[in-house]
This record gives sequence, structure tokens and C-alpha cells, in this order.
Amino acid sequence: DVDYRATCVVAACVTFRAWGDAAAESERAVRSSSPPANYEPGSFYKRELPYLLESLEALGPMPAPLETIVIDGYVLLEGEAWGLGAHLGDKLGGRTAIVGVAKRPFRTATHAREVLRGAGLQALYVTAIGIDLDAAAAAIRSMHGPFRTPTLLKRVDRLSRDAFPSDPR
Repeated sequence: DVDYRATCVVAACVTFRAWGDAAAESERAVRSSSPPANYEPGSFYKRELPYLLESLEALGPMPAPLETIVIDGYVLLEGEAWGLGAHLGDKLGGRTAIVGVAKRPFRTATHAREVLRGAGLQALYVTAIGIDLDAAAAAIRSMHGPFRTPTLLKRVDRLSRDAFPSDPR
């Protein structure tokens, strides 16, 4: 997850072994030394991708390549149009499955799977590459936590927002 501050950007990631895990295996937050780039309509990935890559590097050497990465956002937008997750997968050489979880529908992402969790009526929107879309949606549905947003996704969001609380937004 990525959080923008007035003078820097904080990117965070958590690792876990199984979809149903209640706690992260490890956590990292990385603070950039520069302010965020301006938003470019249609090119959101340019704003977040460098920070996601930096947070993955901060995890250090892994004993094996990451099997799956879950991002806050879309993998594919419309048809085969790339979103943030597809660009991330490309940068990682296509070796890792990427699952995107978004809280709002993207008007042209008609292929996204709606996932209902908990007692809420608001869906999460799941897109993926490198893994069957129905399997990705089922995995997100099976994640720990009683609410709409799984526990570990809430944790990484909180980690990115709270990593440097003294920084102005």
C-alpha cells in the first residue's frame, strides 16, 4: 500500500504464508525522500509503481520468489488494458501472480469479480494476472477477518499511514 505525504511517500508491505493468516509474517514501511509525483490521468501506475518496487526490495532476499502479491488497486482495467498490478507483474518479469483488490468499482473494469465479505453489502473488486480470477476472488474471500476488508489488508493500510505520523499529509 502507498500513502502520500506533503514531502514524501510511504510504501508498506506485509508478508504472510497462507491466505487465512491473522497476522503478518513480516512488515516493512519505506519512506521516500521526495514528494509524490503529480497524478497523470490514465497513468496512475507511474505514481505508485516505483514505491511498490522499493517496498518489495526492502523485504530483502527471499528464499524463493514471491508466489503472489496482493495490491490495493486494479491489475487490469478494461479487457487487457494494464492497471497498476499488470505493470508491477511486468517489472517482476511475470514470475509472480498479482491480485488486485479495490474498494470502488472502476467503470470500465467489467471483468473484475465482486467479493462480499462479512455482513457488509459493499463489495471488494478483485482482478488478477498469473492466477485464475475465480481462484483469486476465492482467496480474498477466505482471508482472515470478519469485515469487508481482510485483516492483513487493513494492517498494510494502517502501516503505510502510520509509519511516520509526524509528517504532514
